[in-house]
Amino acid sequence: MNPELGNFALALACCLAGGQAVLPLVGAQRRDARLMALAPALAVGQLLALGFSFACLVDAAISDDFSVQNVAANSAVAKPLLYKITGVWGNHEGSILLWALILGICGGAVALFGRNLPSALRARVIAVLGGVSAGFQLFCLTTSNPFDRVWPAPLDGQGMNPLLQDPGLAFHPPILYTGYVGFAVPFAFAVAALIEGRVDAAWGRWVRPWAVAAWCFLTCGIALGSWWSYYVLGWGGYWFWDPVENASLIPWLTGTALVHSAIVVEKREALKIWTVLLAIGTFSFSLSGTFLVRSGILNSVHAFANDPARGVFILGLLALVIGGSLLLFAVRAPSLVAGGLFAPVSREGLLVVNNILLCSICAVVLTGTMYPPFMSLLFGRTISVGKPFFDATTVPLTIPLLAFMGFGPMMPWKRAQLWPILRRLWWAGVAMLAAFVLLAWRIGDVLPLLAATGAVWVIAASVADIAERIRLFRLPPAASLQRARLLPRAALGAALAHAGVGVSVLGLAAMSQAQHRIVEVRVGQTEMLAGDAWTLTAVRAAPGPNYTALIATIEVRHAGRLVTVLHPSKRTFASQNQTTTEVSIHTNLMSDLYGVLGDRHGSDADPTYVLRLHYNPLAPWMWLGGLIMALGGALSLSDRRVRVGAPRRAAAPAMVAAQ
Repeated sequence: MNPELGNFALALACCLAGGQAVLPLVGAQRRDARLMALAPALAVGQLLALGFSFACLVDAAISDDFSVQNVAANSAVAKPLLYKITGVWGNHEGSILLWALILGICGGAVALFGRNLPSALRARVIAVLGGVSAGFQLFCLTTSNPFDRVWPAPLDGQGMNPLLQDPGLAFHPPILYTGYVGFAVPFAFAVAALIEGRVDAAWGRWVRPWAVAAWCFLTCGIALGSWWSYYVLGWGGYWFWDPVENASLIPWLTGTALVHSAIVVEKREALKIWTVLLAIGTFSFSLSGTFLVRSGILNSVHAFANDPARGVFILGLLALVIGGSLLLFAVRAPSLVAGGLFAPVSREGLLVVNNILLCSICAVVLTGTMYPPFMSLLFGRTISVGKPFFDATTVPLTIPLLAFMGFGPMMPWKRAQLWPILRRLWWAGVAMLAAFVLLAWRIGDVLPLLAATGAVWVIAASVADIAERIRLFRLPPAASLQRARLLPRAALGAALAHAGVGVSVLGLAAMSQAQHRIVEVRVGQTEMLAGDAWTLTAVRAAPGPNYTALIATIEVRHAGRLVTVLHPSKRTFASQNQTTTEVSIHTNLMSDLYGVLGDRHGSDADPTYVLRLHYNPLAPWMWLGGLIMALGGALSLSDRRVRVGAPRRAAAPAMVAAQ
């Protein structure tokens, strides 16, 4: 495939996106069925053009077409095929094209699977998605074109950043971007509802599956990125509170609030204005993260493409999308009719508390992330906000969130009595108290102890919720099993997602008790850590496909018994003149033994090696919990009652009058 064809396809997609943004919107305003009918066709056409454009870029990378600037700067002949393909989105230009492609997929999905939507609402939603798509495609064409040529073409490329040559990070960006971009659909529904001036139960039913799907992908993307940081960077940690890490956490928090508030709109037609604002805010935070990564305003190990021109373009796009949607919200939100009164002690009440706490955590993370660059910009002062601040401010808000999570699923709608709920959760409370007693002698710090206790409470309450639904121990086993088979998958998914939160928090709390040592040893020397004997038995050199490696052998023994043999290494990439560390981890799911090979010192006759040794209890639970959360969301989506069957929309008063 010719790169020029890819560039032409990108330009064609941009033209189609422009038409998609204007024609259906005009048709919905004029009630012109022909113009509204153009929306799905334009969305699918744009998707096909973007798919062909992206395929052209992948083909250029696979065929080592170094006349393309993007390929020459990010690939090489010796690079493995997998990373030639995944390296397409491991740079600024390619990642923006991938972002545009995923946005096109979202528009195509609404076009193909939104046939049960009212034609005017469907046209407006697709039009909003087309407008956002057009902005990103213009960004690609004007400041970040991945098909730019270089002449004369080099014989070989500069190669990919060695840190990115890993399966975990290869698939982390597309999953994360799908989460980011997926929230464009609830955003489009929110803007369309504001234009139409109507939010009802049917709207909540239509928005919820798109929000859940985006949340699942974002959860997986964050977990995969954290896992990559843990096993590739070699520092023994999993989350650095890096600004770009925070940029993904912020929309996850508001997206979680959006998923829960959409349920209230669907079930009780309450929190309408708040849910619309959350939909706008979540996608706005996703776009803001893109600006922060690519503008150079943040110093981050993740940031790339620090180009002021690109930053200005994205800032203008942000002002148009976010500013325009918020202005529309300010004008039209007062016209949305509130409804669905409820008592403070009810499921709606707890979901409101859930939203307040999630958004409070979001505000804290946002403040800690943006305070240093604003202080530098306004006053020229360099300030660092790191882990101590975020831990001290987010954990106290997380603990009450965990406490309320256990009660939420048990609460009836509209009005509830607290005592019957407490009776159903008594054994979950006993499990929580037992966990507190058992963990108190292992976890000395108060906040991690309370967090771990709260995590046990959430897991036990999730199990209690399902047990109550199937009347476990109150009916014969066969009857309970039959009730379990008939249980809605949405209820199972919600319980599973809540339990996943508890599993992740348990892993996070346990990691506060991790132990590590940095030692300099000779071959044959033994060091002690966490009751285990770590012995460096050998160090050898080995060639790789596009690097040379120095591989250590570390035997770990407990009471004389061999537990495992670790093989951490250092890799030197000649084409980039860069060295990376490869961690070796032994896990039994209850703890990780984690070894890193550092620098070599001394003479050839008597060398010494720096080793970083870690004992990390329950470390795998952090990512296992993320996987459980995402599986819970996917299980909810598999329930047909969540995806289709929205209540029939009553005719709007204006439409009735017009008829």
